[in-house]
Amino acid sequence: MWSLSKIANTIHEWLRTTFNSTLATILEMVLAGVAVISLFAILGLVLVIMERKVSAWMQIRLGPNRVGPKGMLQSLADTVKLLVKEGLTPNGADKFLFNLAPFIAMMVAMLLMAPIAFAKDFQLWDLNIGVLYISAVSSIMVISILMAGWSSNNKYSLMGAMRSGAQIVSYELSAGLSILSIVVLTGSLQVSEIIQSQSNGWWIFKGHIPAIISFVIFMIAVTAETNRAPFDLAEAESELTAGFHTEYSGMKFALFFLAEYVNVFIVCAIGATVFLGGWMPFHIGSWEGFNHLMDFIPSSIWFFGKTFFLIFLIMWFRWSFPRLRIDQLLNLEWKYLLPISMVNLLLMTAIAILGWYF
Repeated sequence: MWSLSKIANTIHEWLRTTFNSTLATILEMVLAGVAVISLFAILGLVLVIMERKVSAWMQIRLGPNRVGPKGMLQSLADTVKLLVKEGLTPNGADKFLFNLAPFIAMMVAMLLMAPIAFAKDFQLWDLNIGVLYISAVSSIMVISILMAGWSSNNKYSLMGAMRSGAQIVSYELSAGLSILSIVVLTGSLQVSEIIQSQSNGWWIFKGHIPAIISFVIFMIAVTAETNRAPFDLAEAESELTAGFHTEYSGMKFALFFLAEYVNVFIVCAIGATVFLGGWMPFHIGSWEGFNHLMDFIPSSIWFFGKTFFLIFLIMWFRWSFPRLRIDQLLNLEWKYLLPISMVNLLLMTAIAILGWYF
């Protein structure tokens, strides 16, 4: 299978032969950081135009069609506008926390990129507790949202932040339990081992009905965790103007805006890794000819194809369902998704112990 590993190995060997080991390691970390920041910028541009084009397609309208060919440069124009726009800080705000909140949101997103395998042998950090790391670090995101809402000294911002806190903490449980059901099958928290366990078929197919239930719950839960419609109670425009980032403008607003789309990419990348094999091609048992044919497609294409398919699903949710009330949102989690997730985890554990999966 092809992958980005050759480029990474070439850069690694050149740095090791040109500089001493300490300096080479530092330069590798700097290059990795620049690569992640560049990926963030590209994702922001691509996902915003994708959101607009998908919504236009679903509502039978044109969407952006002025800036660039077929409006493809509209996101770039919006970026320039946000860069030159003045960033204002309200008089009554806690200036330190107000300015710190968007940077924490971006830092959390950058930390979550570390264990994701973008292609075969192309991963920043393959730690042995990758799934636990992702679950733990993603929980920090709610701190930046609460910090932004409280420090703005605005009742709408505070209300949006409190809603978001309740929402994220609630739906994290279902998202975590749905991932745990696959961890039970693989017997490992390491991302590379979870992907390798799907070399003869993706878990969404091998894990029977409980795996499909876990996947559906995961997609609902991460849609709520990222504050996306129909679960966008934290930034409900008709009620709270813009929720927790009402008072933000300029680049500070752009950081929150970018963090939202990057988080959508990250949760979809995790879903693609756990349920759809990550960079692993579509293999069927012992069908050697078919499997060999699938191996000709580069692993990075498999990974980004699956991830963007899940992103499309989340966008589809947004333009298909009306916004829930806060009581409906919390009832859905605590009365339905969480009990179903717990029973499903027990069922998956029984399947794993009895060896009933493919």
